[in-house]
Amino acid sequence: MERSFAAYGVSHWVVLGVLSAGVGVLAWFGGRYRGRPGVERLGRVFAVVLVAFHVPIQVYDLTPARFDIEHSLPFQVSDLSWMAAAVALWFGKEWAYALTYYWGLTLVPQALLTPALNGPEFPSIDFISFWGQHLLVVWATVYLTWWLGLRLSWRGFGLAAVVTVCWGLVMLGFNAVAGTNYLFVSRKPDNPSLLDLMGDWPWYLGVELVVGLAAWALLTWPWTRGARAGARTVEPAAE
Repeated sequence: MERSFAAYGVSHWVVLGVLSAGVGVLAWFGGRYRGRPGVERLGRVFAVVLVAFHVPIQVYDLTPARFDIEHSLPFQVSDLSWMAAAVALWFGKEWAYALTYYWGLTLVPQALLTPALNGPEFPSIDFISFWGQHLLVVWATVYLTWWLGLRLSWRGFGLAAVVTVCWGLVMLGFNAVAGTNYLFVSRKPDNPSLLDLMGDWPWYLGVELVVGLAAWALLTWPWTRGARAGARTVEPAAE
């Protein structure tokens, strides 16, 4: 009989350790290799890894044997995050980096610390999919920042805020029709989370918005205090 995943069990601590080690290694080497030949090419390799990891799992989740309208559709922030990260790594699109940065450093880590994972332990596909998806997004954020030297602006902050709020409203409508709970905007997750500290629905949505935007502003402020040598400032790019 397969063991079920338990938050802050052995496997959870191992994953958090792998996450921290990966962040540390990427940041350390990024400070030494930023701007060197091959960094952008390596970023494209990273983009290919993201796509190669996620697309087969997504296709598998959409097969009749696996499909579940509550979980199989790529509507969560973690789904959007890896797509934005792949675009940023391959094309260098600044709007994609802004989304990756804000989602990857605030919303995705919430899933790592309070995982909504009720499936079996490693090496089940659900375990690998959940943790691989979140770890790769955080590492991509570090690579884009420390290796490629991308930076943020207040316009990038505004772009990410508008996109996130609009997607949340879309998911509110979709959830109401489909009976789902994507983005946890229609009800709190069953597992303990930070939302438990923010009141009942719908009030926690407003609290989450205020707290989230404040956190994003704090993440943006250090990069906007002054221009750094060799840094690329993120502005929403017109297509």
